[in-house]
Amino acid sequence: MSVSKPSQHEQQQVSLCEALDRILNKGAVVVADVTISVANIDLIYLSLQALIASVETGNLLRGKE
Repeated sequence: MSVSKPSQHEQQQVSLCEALDRILNKGAVVVADVTISVANIDLIYLSLQALIASVETGNLLRGKE
């Protein structure tokens, strides 16, 4: 009976702490568009953009150390 290694395409399990650490170290951009409408009439449109990163990563991205 042979045992094969998992392929690269298989999903890895990552803890929440590890995922948060990766996001803070590399940074992530979240973009969202929200439209509030009543009776097919757009009343409010919001375009949201957020950068999630640690202070250290943010300073490196801006070129400051």
